[in-house]
This record gives sequence, C-alpha cells and structure tokens, in this order.
Amino acid sequence: MNTLIEKYKGIHPGIILERLLDKKAISQRPFALSIGEHPQTINVIIKGRRKLNIALALKIEEKLSLEEGSLALLQTYFDIKEEKSKAKQNTPDLTLLRKSLFWDTDISKIDWQKQSVAIIKRIFERGNDIEKEEIKRFYKNTIVKAALEQSNRKPYTIYNNKESA
Repeated sequence: MNTLIEKYKGIHPGIILERLLDKKAISQRPFALSIGEHPQTINVIIKGRRKLNIALALKIEEKLSLEEGSLALLQTYFDIKEEKSKAKQNTPDLTLLRKSLFWDTDISKIDWQKQSVAIIKRIFERGNDIEKEEIKRFYKNTIVKAALEQSNRKPYTIYNNKESA
C-alpha cells in the first residue's frame, strides 16, 4: 500500500480507479453493478466530479483486491491537497463581499490578481463601505488608487440631431 499511496498521493482516486479498471480490462458499468452501485456513481468518481466515500472505497478495494483503506487514503490526501491550494489562493475575505456584486461570474473562480482593476472598479462603483474597506485592505491603497485612476470608459453622451441639421 505504501507504494500506491506514495506514487499517487494527491491524485483523485477516480483516476487511479480508471487505470485499475483499464489494466484489468473491466468496463465501468459491469464493475459498478458487480459491487451494487449505480454506473453513474462510478462514472462521476472516475471523472473526478465526486468524492469517493469510505463505504464505496471498501467495496472497490475488496473487488479489485487492493489493500483495505488505500483508496480512502488517496481520497484523503487529495482532499488535503485541494484544501491547501484553496488556502494558498490569495483572496479577500469573501464573507465581507456580496455575491450579487459578481452576478455575472462564479465568485469562487475569480482570479483576484489578474482581474484586480475590474474588481476594484466594480466594488467602488457598486459596493458598500465594508466592501470598499476590504478591497483596500486586500489590494493596498496604492493599487486601489491606480486602478481607480485608470479610465477605460468614455462618458455616455446623448447624440444631438440638431448639429447635423
């Protein structure tokens, strides 16, 4: 088990499951039915869109003659890796920002560094004082001032028909 864990530590166990099934020339559907699971469940785990719970991990390990707990441990290491990457992601305190400010995008997928100017402008156009303070804290005042001084938009004007007549 140590070699399996060390070799695949941090990789979603669904990827390992797919490799094991391919090695043994077993299709997903018959395998899923043989362990009493829905084929869709196995498919979403293999695609990495769902976590592998312990009960299912034990069924799979038994059927594929793997050491007990190996897939569950891989899931745990994968979860740890995901959590660390979230912690490393440099984001403002999202509890202080209303999601409605970012109605047109998924707030969890915003690249806070690349899109800093647009974010700063949006918060300062539509945000409240708490949100503005959080953005100032996160980006620092100099970056906020520089972003607000950039003017990409032309002011709206009303076309005057009298000039052309």
